[in-house]
Amino acid sequence: AVLFAAVAALFVLYFIGNKPTNSNGNQVAASDAVASAVAYVEMDSVLLNFDMFSDKSEELMAKQTAAENQLNAQGNTYQRNALDYQDKVNKGLVTRAQATEMEQALYQQQQEILALSDQLQAELLEEESVMNNQIMEYVSTYLEENKDIYNYQYILAKSFGGVVLYGDEAHDITQSVIEGLNKKYS
Repeated sequence: AVLFAAVAALFVLYFIGNKPTNSNGNQVAASDAVASAVAYVEMDSVLLNFDMFSDKSEELMAKQTAAENQLNAQGNTYQRNALDYQDKVNKGLVTRAQATEMEQALYQQQQEILALSDQLQAELLEEESVMNNQIMEYVSTYLEENKDIYNYQYILAKSFGGVVLYGDEAHDITQSVIEGLNKKYS
């Protein structure tokens, strides 16, 4: 839908929009006016070189490590309990009723670990989604606040496998955007 709207806007600008005149008083082709009004940034480069993305990625990695440590601790406890159960059953130190209770407790502990794993994974996915939204909001706000500097009407995000397959390097404002974002962020 967004791509369709952008194509429709370019179509309107090309065929219907007011055609600017050059210094000789002749009309300049609308495609020239549109081309100068469109810029793009390589989003992969922006993300890799934007300090905010690095900081937030490090925070997310720290949370992931903490979650893994919590899960590993519970897994180690379960493993010790399972070995203890097996040892007691093999040596005949517990009755069948006690063994059944221990099995049920181990099963419950296993289910709790699986639930914890699912919960932690969902939390990390949500954190990553929020992080990505925060980064994109920051970039969009920066571009909106500085549109006079870049002098564009539209700015496209170009990334590998995205909908923008080619962009003339003359309209690539990636490096300037990265520098501006990092300056604002610091």
